[in-house]
Amino acid sequence: MVGGFERYFQIVRCFRDEDARGDRQPEFTQLDVEVSFVEQEDILQMVEQLVMGLVAAVAPEKKITSTPFTRLTYAEAMSTYDTDRPDLRKNPDDPNELAFAFVVDFPMFEYKAGDDRWGAVHHPFTSPQADDIAKLDHPEQMGDIKAYQYDLVLNGYEIAGGSIRTHDPKILHRIFELLGHDQADIQAQFGHLLESFKYGVPPHGGIAFGLDRLIMVLAGEPSIREVIAFPKTTDNRDILMDGPSAVTQEQLTELGLSIASSAL
Repeated sequence: MVGGFERYFQIVRCFRDEDARGDRQPEFTQLDVEVSFVEQEDILQMVEQLVMGLVAAVAPEKKITSTPFTRLTYAEAMSTYDTDRPDLRKNPDDPNELAFAFVVDFPMFEYKAGDDRWGAVHHPFTSPQADDIAKLDHPEQMGDIKAYQYDLVLNGYEIAGGSIRTHDPKILHRIFELLGHDQADIQAQFGHLLESFKYGVPPHGGIAFGLDRLIMVLAGEPSIREVIAFPKTTDNRDILMDGPSAVTQEQLTELGLSIASSAL
């Protein structure tokens, strides 16, 4: 966005060092969208229209429970459902019911007791909400700062998440300070970004879909492994990584095969 691109999307392979489970793999496919000159509401409306069109095109037998999509604040989701990805289906036993919901107003920071420090809930480039920016000057209020962060939830799964980014270099510098970075560290790790922001960067934001997880839910599969070619094992190995192995002449003879030499 600093370079002048107004919008883009990319479909990319991603890798994450995290435990494998039914809805998660260390290697997955992501649809990433980023747009300049937008606010949170623009992204949410775009995503809602995109998803509704997607369901109609590829899973017309599915019925969306509520449109427009339900919206919950993070505080409401946690107090009512004790999770930030609630399953809002009216009948969880109905395989064709799709209950979408946006979860918004996530906290900007969370206290990491094990490390005895504050960390970013999403990432440090997420923008604090306008009404809470003044609280950045009061470290004792870090836990009260909300962010322009949002998730799209489907039947109890997070299928997309994103945020509006901070485009003011002074605010971004202050956030790095609150997260415990000293001046030398800020300059070494983020100096190039802060310098580029001085020349003007538009307000911008985006969202990323976990395509494999979305396909898993739409296909009614119990595990993400069922919709990924060559899924990894629970210890993050690809059992075909070293294949194919060499064949012996005895194996070829047994099968009545021969290997023709190639001039190439």
